Parts: sequence; structure tokens; C-alpha cells
Amino acid sequence: MKRIVFLLILLILITNEVLGKSQSSVIPVNLTCEYLVNPSGLDIILPRFSWVLQPTDGSAYGQRQTAYRILVGSSKQKKADNFGDMWDSGWITSDNMQLVEYGGKPLQSDKKYYWTVAVKDEKGNESIYAKTAEWSTGLFSHSAWTANWIGTDEAYDPAEGPNKMQDPWFRKTFDLKEKPTKATLFVASVGYHEVYVNGKKIGDHVLAPAVTDHTKRARYIAYDIAPALTSGKNVIVLWLGTSWSIFGPYATPDKPRTPLAIAQTDIWAKNGQKLIRIATDESWKTCPSPNMLTGNWGFGVGGYGGEIWDDRKEVKGWNLATLDDSDWKKATVYTPALQLSAQQVETNKLMDEIHPVSIQSRPDGSYRVDMGVNFAGWTQIPVEGNPGDTIRFLFSEREQDDITFELMNAYVIGPSGEGTFENRFNYSSGRWITIKGLKSAPQKEDIKGWMVRTAFDDAARFECSDPLQNWMYNTVKWTFENLSLGGFIVDCPQRERFGYGGDAHATSETGLFNYKLGAFYTKWLEDWRDVQGTEPMTGNMNDPEWARKQEGSGRILGGGVLPQTAPTYHGGGGPAWGGIVVTLPWFMYQYHNDVRVLEDNFGMIKGWLEFLDTHIENDMLKRYGARWDFLGDWLWPGATSQGMNNYSDENLFFNNCYWIYNLKTAAQIAGVIGKTEEAERWAQQAERSAKAIHDKYYHPEDHNYSDKTMRSLSAALYGDIMPAELRPKVMERIAKEILVNQNGHIDVGITGGAMLFKVLREEGRDDLIYSMASQTTYPSWGLMRESGATTIWEMWEKDLPGHSLLHSSFLYPGAWYIDGVAGIRRDPDVPGFRKFVVRVPKLTETQVSNAKASFDSPAGLIESAWKRENGKIELNVTVPPNCTATILFPDNNGKTVDVNVNADYVKETDREDGYILFEIPAGKYRFSE
Repeated sequence: MKRIVFLLILLILITNEVLGKSQSSVIPVNLTCEYLVNPSGLDIILPRFSWVLQPTDGSAYGQRQTAYRILVGSSKQKKADNFGDMWDSGWITSDNMQLVEYGGKPLQSDKKYYWTVAVKDEKGNESIYAKTAEWSTGLFSHSAWTANWIGTDEAYDPAEGPNKMQDPWFRKTFDLKEKPTKATLFVASVGYHEVYVNGKKIGDHVLAPAVTDHTKRARYIAYDIAPALTSGKNVIVLWLGTSWSIFGPYATPDKPRTPLAIAQTDIWAKNGQKLIRIATDESWKTCPSPNMLTGNWGFGVGGYGGEIWDDRKEVKGWNLATLDDSDWKKATVYTPALQLSAQQVETNKLMDEIHPVSIQSRPDGSYRVDMGVNFAGWTQIPVEGNPGDTIRFLFSEREQDDITFELMNAYVIGPSGEGTFENRFNYSSGRWITIKGLKSAPQKEDIKGWMVRTAFDDAARFECSDPLQNWMYNTVKWTFENLSLGGFIVDCPQRERFGYGGDAHATSETGLFNYKLGAFYTKWLEDWRDVQGTEPMTGNMNDPEWARKQEGSGRILGGGVLPQTAPTYHGGGGPAWGGIVVTLPWFMYQYHNDVRVLEDNFGMIKGWLEFLDTHIENDMLKRYGARWDFLGDWLWPGATSQGMNNYSDENLFFNNCYWIYNLKTAAQIAGVIGKTEEAERWAQQAERSAKAIHDKYYHPEDHNYSDKTMRSLSAALYGDIMPAELRPKVMERIAKEILVNQNGHIDVGITGGAMLFKVLREEGRDDLIYSMASQTTYPSWGLMRESGATTIWEMWEKDLPGHSLLHSSFLYPGAWYIDGVAGIRRDPDVPGFRKFVVRVPKLTETQVSNAKASFDSPAGLIESAWKRENGKIELNVTVPPNCTATILFPDNNGKTVDVNVNADYVKETDREDGYILFEIPAGKYRFSE
């Protein structure tokens, strides 16, 4: 009885404490560390913490944060038990909730830490502490690694044709006197890897680690293997995939072209004693697995191929401690000069399970499987046949072709006469699968596919009254996701798999408005820093007479020069390709209020602009580099028939405009981080160069530029090269170009289109974008839809040979749906969405009568829903706590605007450009006429 009374008193005390603290109008939720949820193995010495605020009363208004207190502990104890033993920030008077830097005791390698945060609201009331989050550290110094790089004694030789190496297993058996409580296995690899402990695959990710420049770096992943270990005999198995280990641009004299791995773990007992360290060395045993990469893993050298599983070579129990591995070979130790660093980006995972919509039996005995959608990823297909039969799976993007880009998998049937093909260390891309060699028809319900991509979270939803716009939005997102495998955005997943900087202009803001990409883009920028100093690279990098020996072959020149892709080096481009190293950090700052990303990349930015300085004459950029190094716009309508334009005068104009934009952006970056000398120098250079370019290329009679194309007008406005008083005239001219000369159609390509949409979005010309986005004849996205496309194409033309039907080229509308049609816009003066704008677009009721979107911004969930009905407008807006918004509501001939809240919360501030402007704090609002 006494115990019951004691528990009741304790419950009352706890309830009173919680209720007392819940008087706060907000509580912190959605805690992240370096943009990630409970990340493992970070090697950042001063990680940064973020959170957003949830209102305790969803009907209240004006909730704010006035202070925060962060606690970091070395164990998951309650605050009363000294939870903040690593760091107690104390109460910091601040409304900041984004990327707050750790300020406690030095962190230790291979250690888990726990953190939480409480805040004070607008009245000074303390919130409860957030649900405890955690992160674990990696290895902070190279000296912490005692493991060796290991591989087999085989190596890929391109002179001998396609790859012939089986993907190898490596295993290490050891005894433990007790079941451990802690064991983190750190694994880096050149090529993909999987980890198994006592027969169990560790982790649910695939194709690990993220793609990395293996001339400089290898990224490791931290695996918690303690739950899989036991007292007695244990085994750790690494399964390596050939993949990027044979990629030509990554070939270096200090390592063979073969999959390599390095791994180590310290295994700890319950009493805190270290039981043993297991590390890769020559004592590990290796054996070929039944899986093998086909092809040569590269563009222009035979393609990325597929993989073949030979079930006759299966080894039963290969990942169990009971296996007798006495006949396995010893591993070979290698010494590549690679920097080891943590992955620090989400892993690849299987997403969106896909099932066939039909299977066609064909006269030649093959079967044609229609998966219903073009995708890049994995498949799982059961097979039956005679031992030794080879079943082939050919992938195609085109209904009329059995195979595109030579992508093909295969399964050799073993003694059982049946099996299941499953991908392991490669992926395929296409919609149709032709199966050859089966004795009986496959069943739809037995075949599965998955998109494989970096597992970042979604951040947006959008829907409107126009079915074509909904199709475009959803298809742009599906395409973007299929391009994101490996921690960078590729141009296409089937032909090249390169991280083009120029294409990133078409995808970056689409990505930032629709996904949580802070860690993703941070990693990709590190890739760009790694490749700097190497000239652009094209051609056959498997040819020893070409690779790194001639202009355009990837010579290591040092300085600020950049190739056109990262971390992949290979591919053509121009100033807008390397220039992404200026633009992308600025986007990260604008969207996430991330100052560190500016600081970390400032040296690269400065180096890039200094490289361009060596090609300036009379304040204008000159052509430089090899044949494929000075592209401007790319893949505009008719580009294939017209040929390359990279030696043309209009291309010189285009690239100068982009360079001026780079200079202006870099000057802003320098200003934010206190680099005043560079800020002034770049701003002055931009001003001089803008005048020089304008004076040379402006056509005053037509308010046009250079060759009078849409791309030249777009470039001029993007670089803002004209005197301020002429900009409205040039805007009028580009409107005429779109609406009259092109009959409402688009007439630009990848980079020109990214420029055009950026300009029109910032100018609020939703009418012009809608004109282009609503077309269904060539050239248009609507034509793609009319042609049955399920992904966005590489070119505007419908069916040109060799071009990709899943590509990054024209994804720039993805940002417009959020900040244009739905009207959720960045405030240009306040980074990170703590202040933002919601603007009802100037679209007619017959164009779009309603739209709604949600954007899970770095500062919280923003919602916008508007409709036009019978000439009246209604707008519903959600402003998250600790944020304010400017509302731009159409000024409809002086009609009164009603708001559903107390006037104390809504302040009319201005009337301009056909809008009534209101300032509002956190809360839910309805504006109506």
C-alpha cells in the first residue's frame, strides 16, 4: 500500500512538472545533427544542431522562441543525473534554431552522444525538453586507423576487354569470451560493399558508400554490429562490388583497379573493457562470389553493363562462422594514398516498390515486361530452367527497342534448377525488360522493381487545378529522385552517371524546395573541392596514350581549374559547369542559413575565379580549353541538327553573362563571411565587365542582345548586365520572344532554361512560365506527356537516337510550382525561411483556378492554398512558430480583404504592383475578398 501511495505522489509531481513546463506556447521537435536524423559515424569536431518548433495550441498566433538551452550527454540519462556532462549551453537569449554549433568538451572518436533542447517562448515560459536525439562519432584522425587496405590479387585490365573479376568476399573469424555491448565497425571501400556478421546483413542500405573521388578520398560508414555478435566464434564478412573501383578517371599508380576495403572495430564488454580490435589485414580470407560486373563501368568505354549471378558458384554458409574457409586465399594488402572521411550523407536505399503492368509473350520465346514507369534501380525476378541455362534481362527506355545503353543482367541456373535474380552491386535503368532463356512464362506478381536513391526526406507537396501541371510536377520529382543515387545528382543513370555542374543549375532549387538536401549538397560540394586542380576530362580514360597526357584528358594542373563533373571528372561543359561551385553554396545559404558552407567552400570559389582571371581580356572572358570546355546553353530545341555552338560569338556572350553572375554571387558570399577585399574586387569586376558586354552586344533598336535568341536574352537578364533603366525594356522583349516569336513555347536548353526560369521566377512572371509549361506541341513538357513519357527527357525532340529519356536537363519547373504557382517564396533578405513571402500568382482562373502546397522548410512547415472562384480569391496560409510572413494578396479593384483573425496579428504595410501587402506572425490565416 505504501508503495502505491509513493508512486501516486511521484506521478502527481511528474505531472505537475510537465504541465508547468507545457505552458510554453511551443516545444522543439524534429531534431537534426548536421542535417541528419540521429547520424552515425560523423567526423565533424564541432557538429551543428537544428530543430523546429511545434505549437502547443494550434489555434494560437505569434508563437516565438526567445531563448534556447542545449544539453549534450555522454550517456542517455535524465537531466537530473547530469545529462549535460558534455555540454550545457545554459540559457542563450536567441531566436536561432538552425545549425547551432556544439560548444562543449572535446568529442572523442567512436563514441555515441545524446542531446536535447528546450526553449523559452515569447513570454519567457520554458518548454519541456525535446525527445532526446543522438549521434555517434567516427574516427577523427588518420592515425586512429590501424587497419590495412585489402583486396584480391586480381585487377581489371581494359586491354583484355570487359571486366572478368568476380565480386569478392572477405571474411575474418574470431572468438569472444562474452557477448559485447558495443562494437562499431568502420568500413571504407573503393567500389561498393556490404557487411555481414554471423550470417546477418548489417544495415538496410544498398550500393554503399556514396560515390567518391577515389583518386583522393574514400568514405567510411559506421555499422553497429554489437547486436549480431555473440560469445564464442564469430565472423565478419565484407562483400565487395567491382563498380567504381575500375572507373577510368579513378585509376592511380598507388592502387590496382580492383575492389578494395579497409575496416576496423573495437569490441567492448559490458564492464567497459575492450575485448579485441578486429582490423583488415593479410589474415583475412577471400573467395570469389557468384556475382560479377559485366561491362567496363564508364561512358564511351563499353558502358556500365549490369551484373551476372552464376548460381553454380554459390558457396553455402559463406557468411557463417561455421564455414571451413581453409581453402580460401589470403587477402592482399595495398597502400593507396586515400584520405579517409565519414560519409556524412544519407545512404542509398530501395524506394517505391514497382510492379509490372503487363507481360507480353513473344514469338521468339522471349517475354517483354512493362514495368509501367521508367526508373533507375533494382529488380527481383524468379527464374526456372535446366542447370547451366543462362537467363538474360535486357533493359530499355524505348518500347521499340529490346535494349538501350547495353544495360543487361543475367542469371546462370545452378543445380536446383531455380533461383531468383537480384541486383547486388549495380543498377539498371529503363521501363521495359526483355527476358530471354526462360522455359515458362513469368508471372506479374512475382516480378518486383525498386527505385534506388539517396534516402533524403521529402519536403514538399503540390497540387493544382491543371492536370498537366500536376503531371509535370510529379514527373520532375520522380526524375530528380531517379538521378540522386550515390550522394550527387547525375545527368542520367544509364549512359553517363556523371555529376554535371551545368545540369545542377536546372536541378538545385528544384531539389532544395522539394527535398531535405542539406547533407546531400554539403557532400557534393566536398566532391567539387576534391576534383579542383584537374582540367576537364573527355575521351577514353582507359587509353594510356590519352589519359591525363593531352589537353582535355584530365591533366592535373593544380590551381583553381575545375572539370565539368564531380566526383566523376568526365564530361564536357563550360563556365556554368564549374561555376556551380559558386552558385550551390549560395543556394545553401539562402535556403538553410548555412554560413559554414560558404566558409568551407570559399577557397574553392576564389580559386575558380582566379582561374577565370587568367582568361580575361578587356574585362571580358575569352574562350579557353579544349573542344568540349566552353559550352554555353546546351540542348536547346534543334540543337542536334544545328550542331555545337561552343565556338560561336553568341556563346562567348552567354558565358560572359554567366561569369558576371558568378562574380556578383561570389561578392555576396564574401560579404556574408567578412571577406571585404574580395567582395569589393569581384563586385567592381562584375560592374566593369557588365558594361563591356552590354556595350558590345546590346541592340538598342530591339532591346535585345547578341544573336537575339531567347537564350541570349535570358543570359543578359540573369547576369543583369544592362543599366537599371533598361531592364524593364529587356523584360518586355523576352516576353515578346516567348509569347509572340515562339508562340508561347520555350526555346532554350539546360543552362539557358535554368537562367530563364530563375529570372522569370524572381520577376514574378508566372504568366510567361505558365505559357511555356502549358504547351503540348514541340518543344514542351506537354509533348513528353502526350508521347507517354513517365520521366523527363534529355532533349526536347521526341525520339533522337542515343538520347536519354530519364535526364536532368529540364527539371527547373520543379521550384516554380512551390514558389510560383503555390506562392511560397524566399524572402531575399532573410536566409533560412525564418521570414518568407506567400504571393498569389497572377494567373487567370481559366489557367489555374486553385493550388495548394506544403513546404517543410528548415524553419518549419509552411502551407499555402489559394483559389479563384467566380472572380473572388481566397488564400489560406500557415506560418510556423518563430517565423513571420509577408502576404501578397491581389488588389482586386479596391475590394475589401477579410482576414479570419484579430486585426492585432495582421498588419497591412503597402500596396504595390497590383498587390496588398500584409505582415503576419506565426499562425493559421484565411484571407478572402
